[in-house]
Amino acid sequence: MARLRVGVLISGRGTNLQALIDASADPAAPAEVALVISSQGDAQGLARARAAGIRSEIINYRAFNAKQGFEASLDAALRGGRIDLVCLAGFMRILTPWFVERWRDRLINIHPSLLPAFKGLDTHARVLDSGARFSGCTVHFVRAEMDEGPIIVQAVAPVMPGDTPDTLAARVLGLEHRCYPLAVHLIAEGRVRVQNERVEILNATVANAIMINPLG
Repeated sequence: MARLRVGVLISGRGTNLQALIDASADPAAPAEVALVISSQGDAQGLARARAAGIRSEIINYRAFNAKQGFEASLDAALRGGRIDLVCLAGFMRILTPWFVERWRDRLINIHPSLLPAFKGLDTHARVLDSGARFSGCTVHFVRAEMDEGPIIVQAVAPVMPGDTPDTLAARVLGLEHRCYPLAVHLIAEGRVRVQNERVEILNATVANAIMINPLG
């Protein structure tokens, strides 16, 4: 059976990209990272793609006068690479409804909070300011509205006494590196179905929710 071909869109370090690359290194994995596209030429994630022998492209948003041209180039590159599923991994551009609908239910994102709480930027500082006792991350299908869409996988981490935005971010990032490959794996196995803007996991177990114990 052919493996699901994954395209990853990045803008920076690419640590979630690396998690996806590592997960697909096993030939038995149901998905493979087939293409990496960066919106910036100096993104560190490009070196990760090259080291893994994965085709990469730079489509610099600054080279376009309007989002339409930028997104048309993204779309053409993804389709030219025969991509089945697109993963946003630190991709720092807001996509228009045109692009989102072109890839509806084949475009996923990871956000460092338990959506629908704490959408947007400065997530970890806002979690701490709110007094919340738990945080985490969410993998979801992308919709036109920011950080909206059917939830596929979530992971929960406690907020610890003395946490700073940086320490909380590091704890959540470790969860992201587990959640994103899991979500891609479930999709590649054909176990994810969107019904009425809710995700159904076929043959679901607790494996599609992750919790960690910070004490051991």
